[in-house]
Amino acid sequence: QIDAVVIGTPMHFHAPQAIGALAHDLHVLSEVTAGVSIEECRDLVRAARSSGGRYMMAENFTYMKSNVLVRELARAGLFGEVYYGEGAYVHELKALNEATPWRRRWQTGVNGCTYPTHSLGPVLQWFSETRLRGDRVVAVSAVGSGHHYTDPRGDHYEMEDSVTMMCRMASGGLVQIRVDMLSNRPHHMTHYALQGTEGAYESGDGFQAVPKVWLRSRQAEPQWEPLSELEDEFLPDFWKNPPPEALAAGHGGGDYWEVEDFVRSINEESELPIGIDQAMDMTLPGLASQQSLATGSSWVTVPDPRNWT
Repeated sequence: QIDAVVIGTPMHFHAPQAIGALAHDLHVLSEVTAGVSIEECRDLVRAARSSGGRYMMAENFTYMKSNVLVRELARAGLFGEVYYGEGAYVHELKALNEATPWRRRWQTGVNGCTYPTHSLGPVLQWFSETRLRGDRVVAVSAVGSGHHYTDPRGDHYEMEDSVTMMCRMASGGLVQIRVDMLSNRPHHMTHYALQGTEGAYESGDGFQAVPKVWLRSRQAEPQWEPLSELEDEFLPDFWKNPPPEALAAGHGGGDYWEVEDFVRSINEESELPIGIDQAMDMTLPGLASQQSLATGSSWVTVPDPRNWT
């Protein structure tokens, strides 16, 4: 007997396989992104709404310790009104495009912010925690840096080397997301920033950077302090005493905690941390960015899956 499936296949299989599992009332934990087109995302939402199974997207970067801690600070209202955020996924993957050809088709073979959820996911949670009804991206405008690299066959990658997606939030705020999987450079996959009326956060850039935060409630004058200084007071218990398995898991423990959350939510019949609506909120802006780039970086409306039938 099968109760649940974990989908860790190439991106273009995620939605069809999830839809197939949900049709049999199986629970689904799916890798990112949730889908590779708006049309199949509609089909996935429809399947999730009508299934006896439950759907969760496995965005592991939302479970990294620093991202969890910032989320708790936002939940406590310590940033005040949040209005600006940043995320960047800079990870040179040209060789991996050849080892896993699906990436050459669905990540660098499409011009857009094709793999945004690692960067957008945590920031979206931070914005949502400061508002009773959450927050979401309502429109995007994307720009690219041009084409400077070719694959081993001499073809330019369809994706521009560095793509930046500006996201207008429902709350009126602004989020900037950069995805760069082609530039020759060391990787930097966990750049984040957050700005509110009462505080700011920066994950830090450069060699051995230290995540830092300023909160007016702790220091009247703007002055950074290490984010780690707030762990004792604000870090959730599950991160204060993690089991060895969590520390050994990939993506800063995120791979462990997302699976534990999925299983716990199913067993307790509680709300899934990244259910179908949240999965769409993290996926659809990147799909809309493709249309933006194709139309001269125009602003493109991001559909709200809550209105889909």
